[in-house]
Amino acid sequence: MDTVSIHKPKPMVRATCAGLAPVFASAVLFLAGCASTPAPTEQLAVSTAAVEQAVSAGAPELAPAELRSARDKLDRAQAAMATKDYGQARMLAEEAQADAQLAITKARSAKAQKAAASLEEGSRVLREEIDRKAK
Repeated sequence: MDTVSIHKPKPMVRATCAGLAPVFASAVLFLAGCASTPAPTEQLAVSTAAVEQAVSAGAPELAPAELRSARDKLDRAQAAMATKDYGQARMLAEEAQADAQLAITKARSAKAQKAAASLEEGSRVLREEIDRKAK
């Protein structure tokens, strides 16, 4: 009868491989974490454009606090990008965009209110002129 030899791995080899498993798992999780938070370059560009739009809409005069907040958050987002804190950078850029949109809305609202007041004044003057001529 033939004898079959079964080769068993040495216990030391098994222990070494088992000891490396957590290291490999940690490396995979670390790399997955890095890949899941991309740099928010597009969001920063959108936020920058929103701040520029707010300036064009008259926010420096009509919504200065909101514009200041948008600029501050955009600056902080850019600083977070420089340190590769992409999650913080995205959050701040989104907040900067929201603040800029608020500044745009407030500036447009203030302009519309001024225009409405001007129209009311023009109507009042016309009514007075009509009344004066009717007498």
